[in-house]
Order: sequence, then structure tokens, then C-alpha cells
Amino acid sequence: MTAPVLVTGATGNVGGAVARSLAAAGMPVRVAGLDLAELRRRFPGVPAVRLDFADPGTFDPALADAGALFLLRPPQIARVGPTLNALVDAAVRHRVGHVVFASVTGADTNRVVPHHRVETHLRACGLPYTILRPGFFAQNLADAYRRDIREDDRIFLPAGNGRVAFVDTRDLGDVAAVVLADPAAHAGAGYTLTGPEALDFDQVAALLAEVLGRPIGYRPATVGGYLAHLRRRGLPLVQALVQTVLHTGLRRGQAERVDPTLPHLLGRPPRTLRQYVQEHRELWR
Repeated sequence: MTAPVLVTGATGNVGGAVARSLAAAGMPVRVAGLDLAELRRRFPGVPAVRLDFADPGTFDPALADAGALFLLRPPQIARVGPTLNALVDAAVRHRVGHVVFASVTGADTNRVVPHHRVETHLRACGLPYTILRPGFFAQNLADAYRRDIREDDRIFLPAGNGRVAFVDTRDLGDVAAVVLADPAAHAGAGYTLTGPEALDFDQVAALLAEVLGRPIGYRPATVGGYLAHLRRRGLPLVQALVQTVLHTGLRRGQAERVDPTLPHLLGRPPRTLRQYVQEHRELWR
């Protein structure tokens, strides 16, 4: 591929990992996001373009001459029709060669999550596509859960005794690079991507306690209690509702299955949660 891959959300965990994996594989990359200065700081020497899902006027300049699109949904976006799906329509007009969409596990059948509507639109748009459906990210510990761990020495979630096969976003980035290196081999595919072991949150808390050298506990939350907690933390209502729904599903085992697809695509074992925590322990000091 000689035309660049447009990577949306490149200042975030997933988009950033994808951009770095593509660059490491020697593929041309164009990073996109809201903050051009931040994009240039994080990716020196990489072409950067402003892309605002709420401003369709930014779509055409971002997609100009792009050979492929890596698409993800920013957590704050719930209305995907005029945003993500509109960008897919723009990609059709630009005859982009392939779209890789970072969805979530189960979105093909779960109509509640916004990703389902993007997947449906992709299948009907006429462009070659691949859907990546990762489970919960190891990086959630340093993002959605970080403040509770740092300030309160606890994980507070409505997950009950549910287990999670955490996947590292760096592995997701490497899979995106594998797909875009040979897009024809992966056209129309939907891949469920998980880490190598399923842990409950008592085990996750024990792992953090061991690595950080201080007591960390897991406190199961009620659905209402967690939603109120997120709102107190300042999350917009829609984002808080989606996050609550996704974590409540863990009670029913929605993220506990260890899927063999990720190591098959990577040709190596996936990173473990222990590796991630040990390599990033300073984040929770």
C-alpha cells in the first residue's frame, strides 16, 4: 500500500497504538484528530490532519488520497449516523480501498451499543471492510479505572463476579497492521479479539496490589451506584450509560471467553495483563 492509512482518534489509546504499529510496519500513515498540535507532538514527521466527527466539512480533506481508513468511535459519540456513518459515506465517495473498524465484542448482535449501527452501515456501504471486536482493554486500568485506583485504592465497577480476558491495545494495533498489509485476505471478516486469560476483578485488584506494593481492593457496584459515580466524575450522561451497560454485561460472562483469533493473527502470544501493569506501574503511583 502506497496511499496512506487515515487513522482516526490517533491521540487516544487505540488510534495511537494503530498509528504506531502501522508506522513500525513501514506503512504510510496519516493521523487524524481534533488537536493538530498534539498529533504533531505525538507523531513527529507523520502527516497530521484535523478531523472532527461533528464537522462534516473536515471529512473530505482528511480522506483525500487515503488508501484505507481506520475508524473508531470516540466514547462521547452516541449518534453515529451523522458522525461515523457519515464519514464512511465520505470514504465511499473518495473510493477508499479498505475500512477497518474498531468495534466491541458482541456488537454484531447487541443492538444497544452504538457500534452495532456502524457495523450494519459498513456491511451495506459497498467498501471492503474488516471489523475488529476487541474485549475490554488492559488500558482501562489507566483510563476509566485509574482515578479510583490512584485515589481510593479500589476498582469500583458493576461487574459482579464476571471475568474479563483483557486485551492490550498494542496488540490491537498490531492486528490492524496485519489486516492492512493484506486487506484482501481479511475483507468482510469480523474478528473477536481477547487477551490470553480471563480474570475476575478480585484477581485484577490482587495483581495491582502485588505490583504496586500497596493494598488494592475490588468493590462491586450496583448499576445505579456506578452510574451516579460516573456522573459525579463528570462523564456526560450518554457516555456514562454506555459504560455502565458494557460493565453490567460482565456479570453475564460477556467478556470471559478467551478467543484464539488474536494469537493466530499475530503469530505470537498476546500480551498479558501482568505485562501491562508491570510496564506501566508508575501510572498508579
